[in-house]
Amino acid sequence: MNAVDVNTVVDVILIGTLAAVWLSAGLLVDGMPAAVTARQLRRRAGLLSALVGAGVAVFAAILLVAALVPGVSAAPAAALLPGVPALIVLTATLRRLGWVRRGAGAFAAAPLTPVPPALRAAAAHPLLSAPLQITGVAALVGLPIAAGLVDVPGGAATGMLGIAVTVIVVTVAGIGIRAALRHSRLAPLVLAPIGRRDRERAPAGAR
Repeated sequence: MNAVDVNTVVDVILIGTLAAVWLSAGLLVDGMPAAVTARQLRRRAGLLSALVGAGVAVFAAILLVAALVPGVSAAPAAALLPGVPALIVLTATLRRLGWVRRGAGAFAAAPLTPVPPALRAAAAHPLLSAPLQITGVAALVGLPIAAGLVDVPGGAATGMLGIAVTVIVVTVAGIGIRAALRHSRLAPLVLAPIGRRDRERAPAGAR
């Protein structure tokens, strides 16, 4: 096995690991709003934070291995695509995840308390779920680049790249729309109890 083959194997392993970690995070965040108790929500938020940390560590490992291993590595190029949504995860998603984790932690004295509607809606926010899921999909699309299947301009490679970009755009749009619809379905539940109390306090003759 020559150096090119070794580099390709290493690249595929690195990008495959990156995809596995971020796809796992995307699946976990999808189940966050379905948590039954505050303790369960806090546990999922903690595990999700650990997965994000592992995903960032894989990004760092890709750069380190590319610098240390002789020869040309395709892993950094393959990691560019998921790197963009990963930046959104680090700048926006982690902050919202911290809010959810601290909110669930407020029920530490009563961990079996059902998840309040506000926390459930926060766990379903598009900025929490969509960037993680998009990062996983983008890392999965990077596997053909790491394997050297999409590296020659023109001809079939260009056609394959165009199809891949189209699939990515459609998938990203689908993820964003689904996340927005899910959040919009849960958000009114936060205001419903307030509206009900206001109606109960209103005088009988008030309109």
